[in-house]
Amino acid sequence: MTPAMLLVTIRGRVQGVGYRAWIEHQATSARLEGWVRNRRDGSVEALFAGPARAVADLVALCRHGPPAARVTEVLTEPAVADQLDLRHPGERFSVLPTV
Repeated sequence: MTPAMLLVTIRGRVQGVGYRAWIEHQATSARLEGWVRNRRDGSVEALFAGPARAVADLVALCRHGPPAARVTEVLTEPAVADQLDLRHPGERFSVLPTV
């Protein structure tokens, strides 16, 4: 399996609707590594690392999100290994503070 690492920005009504917890659950279930956090501009940002197919599947799920979310845009860009180091020590997937 080819590994992939993507930085994903999700826009719309994605804060205050459980989006970060939903992403954490989805990523953990898919055995992906990475992190998720709110941004002050109202978006949610996440980094997903793992098998390319599993990363692509989670990005596709992000286009819908949890039931109360209303996603208007999902942007992806390649991530670098240093970005993965933002996780909390010892965690495969972290929920990070707002930036």
